[in-house]
Amino acid sequence: MPENREYLFRRLHSLLGVIPIGVFLIQHFVVNHFATRGAESFNTAAHFMESLPFRYALEIFIIFIPLLYHAIYGVYIAFQAKNNSFQYSYFRNWMFRIQRVTGVILVIFITWHVWETRIAAARGATVDFDMMANIFSNPFMIAFYIVGVVAATFHFANGLWSFAVSWGITVTPKSQQISTFVTLGIFIVMTIVGLRAIFAFV
Repeated sequence: MPENREYLFRRLHSLLGVIPIGVFLIQHFVVNHFATRGAESFNTAAHFMESLPFRYALEIFIIFIPLLYHAIYGVYIAFQAKNNSFQYSYFRNWMFRIQRVTGVILVIFITWHVWETRIAAARGATVDFDMMANIFSNPFMIAFYIVGVVAATFHFANGLWSFAVSWGITVTPKSQQISTFVTLGIFIVMTIVGLRAIFAFV
């Protein structure tokens, strides 16, 4: 019975990492990328997201609750995992290890990012281009956000690979090899989009 419960917990953790968290990550990157077109474009995109109907219900049930579960259970998995990448330096062993490391980094990064933006907005601040430009006026914050973005894109892309395996989508070595290249492409594209958005605010 405990084994069945853990199996279900892990399946839910995997599913939530792709839907809805992964979908929200892509949407978040797209909105942020409007900053490359200037302050007005970004502010329009951000205002559109803030004016969605049932916004708070969407944020709570589609973003925050799934994210909390994925983060808390993910940290549990990270500290329960038996990493042996130094003894067995296989590619997938290192991907397994980095997935856990980036997960812990993301818990710290996302907590700070939510505090700096959503919590600040709840206390009366305006989430707009000027807010983000002010954040990135500090070189340390630029570096911090670069680490956060790269951790997020790697964790999502590599998580997609694991999701496809664990859900029986890629079961053969050939399909898993193709999936490796596809998810590598996703990692590269999303990283470029995320970094371009950061430097648009600088």
